[in-house]
Amino acid sequence: MPLPRLFAAAAATVALALPAAAFDMSAMTDAERADFGEEVRAYLLENPQVIIDAVNLLEQQQAMAQVEADLNMVSDNADAIFDDGFSFVGGNPDGDITLVEFLDYKCGYCKRAHTEVAKLLETDGNIRLIVKEFPILGEQSLLASRFAISTLIVEGADAYEAVNDALMTSNGELSVPVMARVASTLGLDADAIVAGMDSDEVTNRIAQTRALAQELQITGTPTFVMHDEMLRGYLPYDQLMMMVDEKRG
Repeated sequence: MPLPRLFAAAAATVALALPAAAFDMSAMTDAERADFGEEVRAYLLENPQVIIDAVNLLEQQQAMAQVEADLNMVSDNADAIFDDGFSFVGGNPDGDITLVEFLDYKCGYCKRAHTEVAKLLETDGNIRLIVKEFPILGEQSLLASRFAISTLIVEGADAYEAVNDALMTSNGELSVPVMARVASTLGLDADAIVAGMDSDEVTNRIAQTRALAQELQITGTPTFVMHDEMLRGYLPYDQLMMMVDEKRG
């Protein structure tokens, strides 16, 4: 936090500790305001812990406000998040816990999260996974999402899951020829998948997910939604499992 904001937050804390009658800035003269400012500055320099306490309080309040805002955004967009009718659904479709992931195939943290989520699904057989294709890291990201969505449309959920895993575990270039070879290796109709990449349906699905991400104020990947809670950023298996346990109560 910039130094002026540190002083402002701490000064506000000092001011709140004063009786209302003792802190009426509008009743002060310019000279009195200047003197007050100098006194506050001197006090803060002599008692730097006040600054730390004020900043911690401010950050706590901001975090609580973000959590509340996230809860409201998830509630307002629940149908689009959990039942859009086109996103891949894996794990246990009837699971009691639903985990939604917004991902990008060129995102390093998404690749790390892929392993953690796979471990979660393997360990806990009662997780419903929804994958939201959210390409934000350039042309290769967009091509990969188009290829994956086209695979889902042309070949179905099992094929999508295999392609998703292959793309997430790949560290190389995600060009159309490379992905077509991956599909062929998996025994899929690569030509049909490539032909469908630029279809209106694929374009519309990506556009809808981007619009949803904007509504949820998602600007990075991976981002997760677990029931009513939004989890922004990479989470290891242990933390995901702990949150699952919390949701089950």
